[in-house]
This record gives sequence, C-alpha cells and structure tokens, in this order.
Amino acid sequence: MTPPTLSETTPGRDLKRRFVWVGLAMIAGLVALAVQLYRLQITQGEEYAAKSVANFVKEVRLRADRGLIKDRRGTILVDSRPSFDAFVTPAFCTNCAEEVLPRLGELLGWDEASRKKVEEQVRLARRTAPFQPLPVRIDLTRDEYDRINARRDMLDGVEVVPVPHRNYRTGSVLSHVLGYMNEITTEELARLRSEGAHYALGDYIGRRGLERYFESTLRGTDGVRKEVVNARGRIIEEFSDKLGEDAVVSSRPGNNLMLSIDMRLQEAAERAFPAAAGAVVVVDVKTGFIRAVVSRPGFDPNLLTGRITPSQMAALAKDPLQPMINRVSADHFSPGSTFKVITALAAYKSGHFRPETVVNCSGSYRLGARSWRCHKESGHGPVNGKTAMQYSCDSWFYKVADTIGLDPIAEMGKALGLGAPTGIGVLAEVPGIMPSSEYHNKLSPGGYTKGMALNSSMGQGDVNVTPLQLALVYAAIGNGGTLFKPQLVERIEGLDGEVVQSFEPQVVNKVDIPTEHRRAVMEGLIATAMVPGGTAYRAMVQSGVKDLGVTVAGKTGTAQVVTIGAVRLKAHQMDFFQRDHAWFASLAPAEDPEIAVVVLNEHGGHGGPDAAPTGMAVIRKYFELKKEDAANPPPRQNTPYVSTLPAAPSLDNVALTRGTQVAGGDDATSD
Repeated sequence: MTPPTLSETTPGRDLKRRFVWVGLAMIAGLVALAVQLYRLQITQGEEYAAKSVANFVKEVRLRADRGLIKDRRGTILVDSRPSFDAFVTPAFCTNCAEEVLPRLGELLGWDEASRKKVEEQVRLARRTAPFQPLPVRIDLTRDEYDRINARRDMLDGVEVVPVPHRNYRTGSVLSHVLGYMNEITTEELARLRSEGAHYALGDYIGRRGLERYFESTLRGTDGVRKEVVNARGRIIEEFSDKLGEDAVVSSRPGNNLMLSIDMRLQEAAERAFPAAAGAVVVVDVKTGFIRAVVSRPGFDPNLLTGRITPSQMAALAKDPLQPMINRVSADHFSPGSTFKVITALAAYKSGHFRPETVVNCSGSYRLGARSWRCHKESGHGPVNGKTAMQYSCDSWFYKVADTIGLDPIAEMGKALGLGAPTGIGVLAEVPGIMPSSEYHNKLSPGGYTKGMALNSSMGQGDVNVTPLQLALVYAAIGNGGTLFKPQLVERIEGLDGEVVQSFEPQVVNKVDIPTEHRRAVMEGLIATAMVPGGTAYRAMVQSGVKDLGVTVAGKTGTAQVVTIGAVRLKAHQMDFFQRDHAWFASLAPAEDPEIAVVVLNEHGGHGGPDAAPTGMAVIRKYFELKKEDAANPPPRQNTPYVSTLPAAPSLDNVALTRGTQVAGGDDATSD
C-alpha cells in the first residue's frame, strides 16, 4: 500500500476534523440558547410573566373625579366635563411603530413631529410600564372618536376611554387664582412615585393657583376594574363576568374647595374695572380672607389644560401685557400717594409731628440745591396732616422725610408687611421693596442720601408693593394694627358636604398704632373720599356710595413710571408703557371697617379719575349685597357658574386718555 503524500488526508484525520466542526456548532448553539434563555428568563422575565397573566386578566384604571372649586355661596366655578381620550397600551400594540401609530396618526391628523413624539413615548413606556395605557390624544372630537372606532380592528393596543376633563367655568376671570393643569413630566413622575403618590405617565397635575397648592386635596383616589382579555388586549366578556365582587374597586372623588370669594362681588369688580392691565383686591379687614380679586389680563385655563397649539403658546408668550403674570401678588409697583399713610404713621410715631403740624406748600420743597415739586404747581398753602392727606400734598410728606429720615418710614412699612411675602401660598408672590438707608448703602451708587427719603415718603423711588400687600396694609390700619395672612379658601368639604377642614384667620403681626395716630390718618382718608376737594370725592359722589349711608376712607395715588421732563404731557401723548399707574386704596365703612379695597390701573393715568371709580363701585356693590342678604338670606347653592361678563378690555379698546402727566423729576406725582 502506497503511503499518503503530504497533500493528502487520511480517513481518521478527516473524521476528527468533522467532529471538531460539529462540536463547535453544538457549542455555538448552546451558547445561543443560553443567551436567549437568559434574555427571556432574566432580562425580560418579568415582562413575559406579566404578559402571560395579562393574556388572562387586565386591570383597568378607574380615574377619580377631581374635586370641585366653589365660591363662598356654593356656586361651582370649576368642575369636570365628560370627554374621550385615545390610549395606547404598548404591550398589546403589535407592529406599533411600523403600522399602528402611522394609521392612528393619519386618523388624528398628526404631523411628522407629533408622530415621532408619540413613538418615543410608547418606546419608553414599553420598557417602564408596558401594560399601562398611555394617553396619545386627549379630548377627542366627535369625528376623531368615530374614525378610531370605525378602524378598531386595525389598531391593536389602541382604545378610547371616557376621561373627565377639567372645566373652568369662569374663563379668564380668576385664572391666576384657579390655575390650570397639564401633563406630568417624567422627572415629576419619578419624584412623586418615590414619595408614594400614585401617578402614571400621561396623568395631568395642577399648575399654579389652587390647582397646584391643593393638588393632593382635589385629586382623589383612583379605582380599578379587572377584565379578562386576549393577547391583543381585547375583552373576553364571558370570562370577565366570572371575576367576582373583587373585580371592581371604586374610585374616590377628591374633596371640594369652598373659596372666600363671592362671585357676585367678583363680577362687580370685573365690570367696574376699565383697565387692560392691573389688579383689584377686596380683603376682609377683620379676617384677612379675600372676597374678590382681579388680575388683568388673564388667560384661559381651559386652553392651557387642553390641546393648546404652538401658535397659541407663542401668542401668550409674546403678549406685551404678559397675561401669565399675576398682578395681584407676583408683580410689584410704586404705590404713589397711597403709601402716604405709612409716612404719616411714622411721622406721628417719631414725635416730631402731630396731626395739627402745619407745613406751607408753595408748590415745591427745597432740599439743598434741588427743588422737589408738589403735584400742584401753585401749591396748597398751609396744610396739616389731615389736609395734606385730603389734597395729597407732597410738600408735607417731604418735610417729614427731611426731618426724620428714611429709616423710621421703612420700619413702619416693614411692620405692616412691606418688603416681605404675605404668605398667601396659593399664589406666587414677590416680596416687594421697602428700602432703608442700609438698603441704599448696599445697592445704590454713592449710598444713601436724604433725597431718597423724600422719594420714598410718597411711594416713589425704590418703594415697590404688590396690590395684595397694600390691601393688607390698609386692612391693618382699619382694624387697629392687626396684620393678617391673606387666605382664599374658607374650608374643604367632602363629597356629601361634610366639612373636612376649616381655615381660621391667621395673625402675622400686631403693630402698635396709638389710637390718636390711627384716628388722625383715618380722618385724612375720610376727608379724601367724603369732603369736597378730596381727590376721591368726585368718584364717591358719582358712585352713589353716599346714598347708601356708607362712609369711605380712601387714598388716591398716581405712581410715576419713567422720569419726565419739563413739559406736561397728556396721557394719550405718551406710549402706553410710559404712562403713570393709577391707584386707589380704601376702607369701608370708615367707622368700623369691614373691607379694604385696592385698585391698580396699570399705566392707567391718575388715581382720582382712573382708579377711584372702580373702588367706589366695588364698595357700593358690597353693601348692596350685604343689605340684600340680610333681608333674604341666600340659600346654599350648588349650581354651575354661568358668566354674563363682557370681554375684558384690551390695549386696542380701553380708554386711556384721561388725566394729565405731571412735569418734574422722579419725585413728581399727581392724584
């Protein structure tokens, strides 16, 4: 037998090579099998285990009705309306990105960006919560609802579910107080779940105002319903009926909020307020509860809670009047002459001035080389504390600031809550500014000078207050020195009307205001509103308040916005945003005040003609309602609010041409 050459193989060697290849193939197969088993049992074990159960029993979430928001008489301001939302359950959505979502997008009119956004949400949910229905379109129209139902067989994992949607019956009225809702973020979801709260991807959560502050109170507790389904998520009715009594756990509605606001008074304030921008605040002097609050312009919470378009969001963001800012507490303004009550109290407390102390007003006050103008060019002549308040003579208050300096004025302002948040909580707020010599030494170039005290003494310079702060200042003066925390909710009620929690008045500070000092300030405020020549007298007469036998104590104010020159300009000759702010702050009835009313007509002109009429109208309505309710106690209502208010004024249609601009430097005011 001829031995094999080097290029030939023996049968044994060939067989051995085959065994090696077979062994390698078997090893590769075992490795692949091990990897697959690891993926199925370890990596995705929970998902497939859940899916096997889900093929039999599916848990459907029963959403709880959110609590109602009512005014103090029970009128429903916010409730929920029935609607339908489209959901996708990732585990049941076969060929989701390739077939189902494109079909659904075509039915709902999605653009490419919207479809990709939903695809990303579904992809994320497939990893984190594959059996949790994900909302992909809220508040379906009737046509959208019909189109989806007509093609249900082609939309695996898609279902249309009835979901209550928030309904804000007041529109833009009270929008900053009520707030709105929108979708929870993934970051919020993770945080809330870690805190034990039961939220899911796609849930809506309260934003701003009462919706945010009382989220846990209003939310309620969701229930659950068990259903037998097949692998495509379709219900098998004959099996679902056999799940027994435990198949349904009912949801529990959220609690209701009963506000301190009276919508009858709120409507009166809205109607009487002519401004495109500004605020009206009505505070109970004896408790701190808010009876009416206007912040204009507002926004429509229904729009922000629903399907707002990018163009609508851009319009809100670009609006020069900034409707998303709450003028009542989240923006501050120079208060003008309404601040003079604080200067007067500081003057009397210093001992350097008494109510009868006379200062001669020649139309200006000289400090060093500079003259500080009074708003009346010809001057008021000899004035004392009362007549200086009545005619809003600046010279008397300049003399006070020149004599006692800024710090005693700042001390009185801070005691009455200026320069610090009110603590209302429900509303976002800024602290305002109550400057002192220390403040100016830190922040003003060159440090504090006496001229800064003169500016501050009449509510100009760096003094800034929110309308809410000013209302609380006047309320404290009205009740003898008690500064209350402002509140918007009187109680929380359960579904059947049982009281879950009541809110009592909360005292923030008690300011020592001697009786004679308070009397002197009140006499000046009464003269301002009730005596001919007072800057609010005409508005009082025209409103008819006096016919009701009500005495009003009030103060007008005109706060300069920009430095002006030597020429007096009419308001209509100036750009809107350069016009002065018109203020009116008041108490009624003066003998024993019940309400404090503050009006800010932003860039509105002058306090007397452009703010006082609104305040007087609100005061009149308050006492008309009080008389009406005393004669016929109103029944406890539980009816939805229906607005009869006209559209709010805008920059295009509001009358802003009354009043004249006062010439001078940054010290000039006019009331």
